[in-house]
Parts: sequence; structure tokens; C-alpha cells
Amino acid sequence: MAEEIDDPLLLWAAEQPGARFWIRPGAMVVACADLCRRDRLAIHGESAAVAALLRDEVLPDVGPTYRPFGGEDLVVDVVARLPELVVAGRFAWMDVTVPVDRKIAGRWLFDDELPDVAALLDDHFPESYARPGGNGVSRWAGLQGDDGRLLAVVADAWTTPAVGFLAGVTTRPDVRGRGLAQAVCAYVTNELICGRTRVALLADYGNAAAVTAFRKLGFDLRPLAAARAVS
Repeated sequence: MAEEIDDPLLLWAAEQPGARFWIRPGAMVVACADLCRRDRLAIHGESAAVAALLRDEVLPDVGPTYRPFGGEDLVVDVVARLPELVVAGRFAWMDVTVPVDRKIAGRWLFDDELPDVAALLDDHFPESYARPGGNGVSRWAGLQGDDGRLLAVVADAWTTPAVGFLAGVTTRPDVRGRGLAQAVCAYVTNELICGRTRVALLADYGNAAAVTAFRKLGFDLRPLAAARAVS
């Protein structure tokens, strides 16, 4: 199944453990429980066909906790056809298909260093989807200062056989602007790209600095949106 999918976002979802599929003419939906800390429905196809598949089959089956997400225009069109849904957010899928050739730094962290990662996230990125020990989070890479203090981290999380995935990118505020997170992300990207088609991440549109940093690493950007059931 996975090798027949040409949409990287859909491929990433399709390879998650326990993924469920609905395929109809002009539409495909993949359901993933607890993917990036949400129950998600990756959608692909023609808006009318996708809306019909969600309305008639998928949403009655999976329930209201599952959130459709996909290309921004598709999600907006689907929501316009389904009054039970509302656009919940707009963000970006960013990916790269070749190794990064910019500054690389950092290393994989040991298990006894993960409490330091959790503390850094608690202080400076508490809304991170990736957390040490969280579902789908495999390992963490980090960059330390001369005093051993953890300065920047990134997780290898929700990675699949075809798509490596970055999450939880965090830098200590007093060292931001030095390219430290970019260097650690370059390290992890090159570790994950081997044997895979691409490395990807989800980015916040509003974080211009992060988007610019990943563009410098060669990541392309695709606008996404997510929907949720009307409260």
C-alpha cells in the first residue's frame, strides 16, 4: 500500500502503527490514533469525494476526536461542505529529500540525559508534541555548551520506514540566533535520510525564524490545515 502513495503526508500517516485506510474513487483517508498527540485523519483527493467519504463512512466510525488534516486548500474546501467541521489551525509540512550540507553539530543523547530535555521543554516549549518517553518519540539529539548545559534539542519522533520526522525543536532563549537548533536538526536530518525518501516536520506558519532556518537547510514548504468537530 505505502509504495503506491505519492503524497508524502499521506505516506507518513499510512506507515504509522495501527493506521486504518478508507479508499474510494477520488478520495483516500488514513486514520492514526495519537499521532503527534492527536487522533488524526490524513486526507487526500478531490474535495467533494473526500467530504462524502468523511461524512458517510469515516467520521461515524472513528468519532469526534479525530481531526482531518491535509493540504490547506483541500481542508478548507472539505470544511465548506461539512457544517459539522471547522478549520482548527493552519500550519506547514516541510521536507527535504537529500542530505543537508550546512553546519552540522550535536549527538544522540543518552537515557540519563532525557530529564534535562524534559526540563528544557518545560521551561521553553511546554506545548511541544514530542516529549521524552512519549508515544512515537524514539530518541533525542542535543547540543551542549562547554559547561555541559543542554542548549538545543530535537527529537526523532513518528519516523516511518519512508519518512524521517523531526519534532520538539527547542533552543535555550539566551543562545538563540546562533544557529544551534539548525545545526542539530541538520545532524538528525542526515542521520534519518539514509534509506528513506525524505525527512519532514510540521512547522508553525507564524514562526518566521524557524521556517527560514529550515528553508536554509533545503526544506520545502507545503501549506496544511486541520479541522475539528464543531463544539
